[in-house]
Amino acid sequence: MERQNLSMRMSIRRFTRLTNAFSKKVENHAAAVALWFMYYNFCRVHQTLRVTPAMEAGLTDHVWSVAELVQMQQIATAQVAA
Repeated sequence: MERQNLSMRMSIRRFTRLTNAFSKKVENHAAAVALWFMYYNFCRVHQTLRVTPAMEAGLTDHVWSVAELVQMQQIATAQVAA
């Protein structure tokens, strides 16, 4: 858990102090954090696991590209709007 918190703080500029990349709205902040978690778990191959955490958990069978991640977000947004 501590390692995940450190990775999140170091990777997302919104969590560092004295930066221009802060979120003015809570909704924007939540969206940025959700996007980072999706990338971290589905797109990024972890050094110790040698696969993504989603692959290790059996949620997917391949490393997702960023294009797949964006496509999934667009599908989810369309479902919410309908």
